[in-house]
Amino acid sequence: MNILVVDDEKDIRTLFEQKFRKEIRDKVFTFKFAHSGEEALELLEDSKIVLILSDINMPGMSGLELLRRVRGIFPAAPPKVFMITAYGDKDNRERANKLGADDFLNKPIDFASLKEKIAEEWKE
Repeated sequence: MNILVVDDEKDIRTLFEQKFRKEIRDKVFTFKFAHSGEEALELLEDSKIVLILSDINMPGMSGLELLRRVRGIFPAAPPKVFMITAYGDKDNRERANKLGADDFLNKPIDFASLKEKIAEEWKE
Protein backbone atom coordinates (compact mmCIF):
# COMPACT_ATOMS: atom_id res chain seq x y z
CA MET A 1 0.00 0.00 0.00
CA ASN A 2 1.42 3.36 -1.04
CA ILE A 3 0.92 6.13 1.51
CA LEU A 4 1.78 9.80 1.04
CA VAL A 5 2.45 11.85 4.18
CA VAL A 6 2.24 15.62 3.67
CA ASP A 7 3.59 17.79 6.48
CA ASP A 8 5.92 20.78 6.59
CA GLU A 9 7.65 19.41 9.71
CA LYS A 10 10.88 17.81 8.52
CA ASP A 11 11.06 15.25 11.34
CA ILE A 12 7.75 13.66 10.35
CA ARG A 13 9.55 11.19 8.06
CA THR A 14 11.68 9.83 10.91
CA LEU A 15 8.63 9.52 13.15
CA PHE A 16 6.61 7.55 10.58
CA GLU A 17 9.57 5.34 9.69
CA GLN A 18 10.01 4.49 13.39
CA LYS A 19 6.33 3.86 14.08
CA PHE A 20 5.79 1.77 10.92
CA ARG A 21 9.19 0.04 10.93
CA LYS A 22 7.75 -3.50 10.82
CA GLU A 23 5.20 -2.69 8.11
CA ILE A 24 7.87 -1.01 5.98
CA ARG A 25 10.29 -3.91 6.45
CA ASP A 26 7.53 -6.42 5.55
CA LYS A 27 6.62 -4.28 2.52
CA VAL A 28 3.05 -3.84 3.75
CA PHE A 29 3.38 -0.06 3.39
CA THR A 30 5.50 2.14 1.20
CA PHE A 31 5.74 5.75 2.34
CA LYS A 32 6.41 8.86 0.30
CA PHE A 33 6.85 12.20 2.01
CA ALA A 34 6.06 15.71 0.82
CA HIS A 35 6.74 18.90 2.76
CA SER A 36 4.22 21.04 0.86
CA GLY A 37 0.94 20.71 -0.99
CA GLU A 38 2.67 21.51 -4.26
CA GLU A 39 5.21 18.73 -3.73
CA ALA A 40 2.38 16.33 -2.85
CA LEU A 41 0.57 17.05 -6.12
CA GLU A 42 3.76 16.30 -8.05
CA LEU A 43 4.18 12.96 -6.25
CA LEU A 44 0.57 12.03 -6.97
CA GLU A 45 1.23 12.26 -10.71
CA ASP A 46 3.80 9.47 -10.69
CA SER A 47 2.59 6.99 -8.11
CA LYS A 48 -0.26 4.79 -7.09
CA ILE A 49 -1.00 6.46 -3.77
CA VAL A 50 -4.02 4.93 -2.01
CA LEU A 51 -3.88 7.01 1.19
CA ILE A 52 -2.84 10.61 1.83
CA LEU A 53 -2.16 11.75 5.39
CA SER A 54 -2.05 15.54 5.21
CA ASP A 55 -1.42 18.21 7.77
CA ILE A 56 -3.91 21.09 7.48
CA ASN A 57 -1.72 24.01 8.55
CA MET A 58 1.23 24.37 6.19
CA PRO A 59 2.84 27.42 4.62
CA GLY A 60 1.88 28.02 1.01
CA MET A 61 -0.84 25.58 0.03
CA SER A 62 -2.81 24.46 3.08
CA GLY A 63 -3.87 20.88 3.56
CA LEU A 64 -7.47 21.92 2.88
CA GLU A 65 -6.46 23.43 -0.47
CA LEU A 66 -4.52 20.25 -1.24
CA LEU A 67 -7.62 18.22 -0.39
CA ARG A 68 -9.74 20.39 -2.70
CA ARG A 69 -7.27 19.85 -5.55
CA VAL A 70 -6.94 16.12 -4.92
CA ARG A 71 -10.72 15.72 -4.99
CA GLY A 72 -10.79 17.76 -8.21
CA ILE A 73 -8.49 15.16 -9.79
CA PHE A 74 -9.81 12.10 -7.92
CA PRO A 75 -13.47 12.81 -6.98
CA ALA A 76 -13.64 9.54 -5.05
CA ALA A 77 -11.10 7.32 -3.36
CA PRO A 78 -8.53 6.15 -4.07
CA PRO A 79 -6.76 7.95 -2.71
CA LYS A 80 -8.42 8.23 0.65
CA VAL A 81 -7.44 11.42 2.44
CA PHE A 82 -7.01 11.65 6.21
CA MET A 83 -6.50 15.21 7.45
CA ILE A 84 -4.13 15.73 10.40
CA THR A 85 -3.95 18.84 12.56
CA ALA A 86 -2.85 20.11 15.92
CA TYR A 87 -6.02 22.17 15.94
CA GLY A 88 -9.04 19.92 16.27
CA ASP A 89 -11.46 22.79 15.80
CA LYS A 90 -14.95 22.32 14.44
CA ASP A 91 -14.51 24.68 11.45
CA ASN A 92 -11.54 22.79 10.01
CA ARG A 93 -13.31 19.47 10.53
CA GLU A 94 -16.45 20.71 8.76
CA ARG A 95 -14.46 22.21 5.87
CA ALA A 96 -12.46 18.99 5.49
CA ASN A 97 -15.64 16.91 5.46
CA LYS A 98 -17.26 19.16 2.85
CA LEU A 99 -14.15 18.93 0.66
CA GLY A 100 -14.23 15.13 0.76
CA ALA A 101 -11.90 14.08 3.59
CA ASP A 102 -12.25 10.45 4.58
CA ASP A 103 -11.11 10.96 8.16
CA PHE A 104 -9.71 13.54 10.56
CA LEU A 105 -6.85 12.92 13.00
CA ASN A 106 -5.45 15.14 15.75
CA LYS A 107 -1.80 15.71 16.61
CA PRO A 108 0.02 14.25 18.31
CA ILE A 109 -0.85 11.27 16.16
CA ASP A 110 -1.97 8.16 18.00
CA PHE A 111 -0.13 5.65 15.80
CA ALA A 112 -1.90 2.61 17.25
CA SER A 113 -5.23 4.21 16.38
CA LEU A 114 -3.96 5.18 12.92
CA LYS A 115 -2.87 1.60 12.24
CA GLU A 116 -6.34 0.39 13.30
CA LYS A 117 -8.04 2.89 10.99
CA ILE A 118 -5.86 1.80 8.08
CA ALA A 119 -6.57 -1.87 8.82
CA GLU A 120 -10.33 -1.15 8.92
CA GLU A 121 -10.25 0.74 5.63
CA TRP A 122 -8.21 -1.89 3.79
CA LYS A 123 -9.33 -5.23 5.15
CA GLU A 124 -7.91 -8.02 3.10
